[in-house]
Amino acid sequence: MSRRVVGVTLDNLEHLSKHSRTCVYWELAPHLKEQAEEFGDTEFEKEAWVSSVLLEWGSCGRIIYCDGIPAGSVFYAPPAAVPRSAAFPTSPVSPDAVLMTSLEVLPDFRGGGLGRVLVQSVAKDLTKRGVKAIEAFGNAMPDLDSTGCVVPADFLLSVGFKTVRPHPRWPRLRLDLRSALSWKEDVEAALERLLGSVTITTVEPSFRPA
Repeated sequence: MSRRVVGVTLDNLEHLSKHSRTCVYWELAPHLKEQAEEFGDTEFEKEAWVSSVLLEWGSCGRIIYCDGIPAGSVFYAPPAAVPRSAAFPTSPVSPDAVLMTSLEVLPDFRGGGLGRVLVQSVAKDLTKRGVKAIEAFGNAMPDLDSTGCVVPADFLLSVGFKTVRPHPRWPRLRLDLRSALSWKEDVEAALERLLGSVTITTVEPSFRPA
């Protein structure tokens, strides 16, 4: 199975699942979210949010494809661009961190490590941009969550996040990007350094005309 991860753009929003494309739990303040849901404008609001963050900050999401089929997505942004973050009892997010808001792997593709791949992709992107950490509000009781918009805390812990502010329902967790990249990326970096230090000399063949 081939895997490919790309940044979310306005051109590939239609590749998101219907849930991810219409969920504005994080992108709007609670009262505006309710209004958007009432009038059926959630997909428009999600697109407007993505457009705004792309223009003002840069890449804010990733889509993972398996054999060319969209299999999941993840979103992240500075806390100031995420109105819902202020409503959590374990806020605010640390000033040196970017907030990972939602992560979804479609049911047919779960159990294959795609969630971890998405987190690693976010870590790699943010490391290149000089960000020190990713934080996320976890849901410690996912069975009680009817929205599906908050990442389960157990998943976050399983991919390397550590709890920085405990809460029985909404803990805040943190992933230090200095230790976030997997051994695969470490090996790739080592190979790149090694190959980059090798000088290949091309020697023209010597021959005598008959």
